[in-house]
Amino acid sequence: MKKENKIINFIKNEVVLVIATLLAIITCFFVPVDKEYLGYFDINTLVCLFCMLAVVAGLKSTNVFEIISRKMINLFHTRRGVIYALVFGTFFFDMIVANDMSLITFLPLTYIVLHSTKNDKYLAFTFIMQTIAANMGGMITPYGNPQNLYLYSYYNIGVTEFINILLIQSIAVAVLLFICCSFIKNEPLKLKRNSKIIIAKKELKIYIILFALVICSIFRLISYKIMLPIVILIILIFDRKRFKQVDYALIATFFVFFIFSGNIARMEFIKNFISKIVAQNTLLAGIISCQFISNVPTAIFLSKFTNNYKDLLISVNIGSLGIIISSLASLITLKEFLKHQPKNFWKYLGMFTIFNIIFITVLLLITKIL
Repeated sequence: MKKENKIINFIKNEVVLVIATLLAIITCFFVPVDKEYLGYFDINTLVCLFCMLAVVAGLKSTNVFEIISRKMINLFHTRRGVIYALVFGTFFFDMIVANDMSLITFLPLTYIVLHSTKNDKYLAFTFIMQTIAANMGGMITPYGNPQNLYLYSYYNIGVTEFINILLIQSIAVAVLLFICCSFIKNEPLKLKRNSKIIIAKKELKIYIILFALVICSIFRLISYKIMLPIVILIILIFDRKRFKQVDYALIATFFVFFIFSGNIARMEFIKNFISKIVAQNTLLAGIISCQFISNVPTAIFLSKFTNNYKDLLISVNIGSLGIIISSLASLITLKEFLKHQPKNFWKYLGMFTIFNIIFITVLLLITKIL
């Protein structure tokens, strides 16, 4: 009975991982395991994900998020103001780092802010807005999203041209986010408790340095092969218990999803279907492909079929919206949400899908008009 209960609890707590694993296993029947599987995995992403999770866990332990949370509440005063700050903070931070790292940094802060002010019912909405902000915020810069960096290099696109291709869509997303958040009641926020918070200054300094190191690796200023051992060694020396708080299930989710998307891209009937659409409509093909294999594999896959980099670039950014698997960053948010509200899986999924359909429809219309 104990083993059965553990299995049931694991499934409840790790719904995303279980579903992703099942999808990966199913695709393995169509694409038998071979040497090409080794090419599925973005090792840099997995390493940066692990290090960022460890560093953010360390930052949380120093109580710095609680301090930032209180300063935000004092600065913006109201529920709407704070949610604006959290959503647009994610949006602009994504222009500096990748979307998944932006969410890993901001989602814990969002939970602390809303939970400490008894606003947990707004967690799903805020998380969804932040996910859209993270997926869309970086689309204007070549390094904001992994698919952008790949296409920027592959087609040798100029920086000015790159920005101009997605400028209108980026502005439109910011306006849509502002409109959606404006429906939040603008009521004053009050902390549930206002006890004194002590900052672990020594640990904070260490984790700020490590955070900067991970950011440098994301920017490829230093190799992840150098960054990884440094992060592991320093945490082992100063705060080894922090490794227990790393969300290894999230890393495993990324791992099996790489298998799923890699296998899907190798299925002939899907490749033929997508390639036919590419010849007729690159924009539509990219968006549809993202819903099957997510945005980064789509950028790599479709770049082999077309020279229409403008429509392809727009499609793999707009295509980050849609169903939950169209962007790996969306899985990060879902996982974080279920950690706090595991019973609201279907409610979250419904809200996520509705908002994503609204955003993707408006962006498609704007793109067609242009």
